[in-house]
Amino acid sequence: MKREKSEALFEKAKKYFPGGVNSPVRAFRSVGGTPLFIQKGKGAHIWDADGNEFIDYCGSWGPLILGHANDKVVNAIKTTVENGSSFGAPTALENELAELILDNNKYIQKIRFVSSGTEAVMSAIRLARGFTKRNKILKFEGCYHGHSDSLLVKAGSGLVTFGNTSSAGVPESFVNETIVVALDNEAAVKQAFADFKDQIACVIIEPIPANNGLLLQRKEFLQFLRLICTENKTLLLFDEVISGFRVRFDGAAGYYGIQPDIITYGKIIGGGLPVGMYGASVEIMSHISPEGNVYQAGTLSGNPVAMAAGIAQLTECLKPDFYKKLEEHTQFLIKEIFKNANTPNSNLKIYSVGSIFWIAFTDKEHIRSAEEIDADSMKYFRILHKELLERGIYLGPSGYEVGFVCEAHTKEDLIATAKAFAEALEIAMR
Repeated sequence: MKREKSEALFEKAKKYFPGGVNSPVRAFRSVGGTPLFIQKGKGAHIWDADGNEFIDYCGSWGPLILGHANDKVVNAIKTTVENGSSFGAPTALENELAELILDNNKYIQKIRFVSSGTEAVMSAIRLARGFTKRNKILKFEGCYHGHSDSLLVKAGSGLVTFGNTSSAGVPESFVNETIVVALDNEAAVKQAFADFKDQIACVIIEPIPANNGLLLQRKEFLQFLRLICTENKTLLLFDEVISGFRVRFDGAAGYYGIQPDIITYGKIIGGGLPVGMYGASVEIMSHISPEGNVYQAGTLSGNPVAMAAGIAQLTECLKPDFYKKLEEHTQFLIKEIFKNANTPNSNLKIYSVGSIFWIAFTDKEHIRSAEEIDADSMKYFRILHKELLERGIYLGPSGYEVGFVCEAHTKEDLIATAKAFAEALEIAMR
């Protein structure tokens, strides 16, 4: 594979950006080599600066559920931007996208658009604290909720801990308001509520944890969280920045049939443009300014171009059997990989839900917590990633990241991918 142009661009980028990138995982440090500089994308395919073509399963980390440069999304963007790109004032497009979402999602009644998933979660946490008049939050190890200070916290050594910051620059005082426990551990959650009675504003969880592997949770555990939060007058916050509009239109809340108090979204509702959103009941959302005393604002919130892209994309997601077909394609890909691969299933697992999948080199039937991931197994993914690139298959450059199937992936794409996987796996697992 030619990489001369990408290599030159990366050397130049290192003069301008820390590590040569504007988001850490793009640096390819987990898989080695030079990051590819992408020049264009269409459908399920992307091309880099050297002209190499790939079948893409990163999809800009999930938002491109229709594929790259979808004609309806592109036309909506062009039509809208011709009338202006930003006003810092209300537009009818905000109403239109909100109506489209709320008419098809019974788990939220009012929403607020923001510019990113991180901003959505940060704002939702502030809302939970303002509504409950409590300061502490409880999160789970292995769930990433963006890079705001109170959420860059990892578990300590105890069952229930205040944890440790996972980034320099986060004050200890922030860490001391965040309780961290292991996923799928009801005893730890009960202990946390006993230790900090009447102090926990919210429990935040990715109901489908997909930022540190695909750590599929038992529905019973999520139901337990709903019950214990209700008993303690604590809000249950579902972070659906990835799972929202991806596993189904109403996300993991609809998939599991569980009503959280606040939900955050991102990715897909922007049609590939920066956007985020949080929503809740009318009662809870009435605490947001200017109606209430929880302040949150943003110049580019509800940006008309992003709204138009979102309307175009989500309208397509409402087509009959849209999510059923995506899941069928994902299952077809997984079956084809195992059919072609000369690898015992006991040494390789591909976990999936809807159109999300994760490759794990393990013999475990289920991996539900971060502690169960074998860090040493990432050496196999490093080889797999390199060999797949050579065969024209693009995955996110980390073994902890998930992959995404989009509507634009054809059966031919999936069959070609499975054959490439078979060859790459044979080399990776020697």
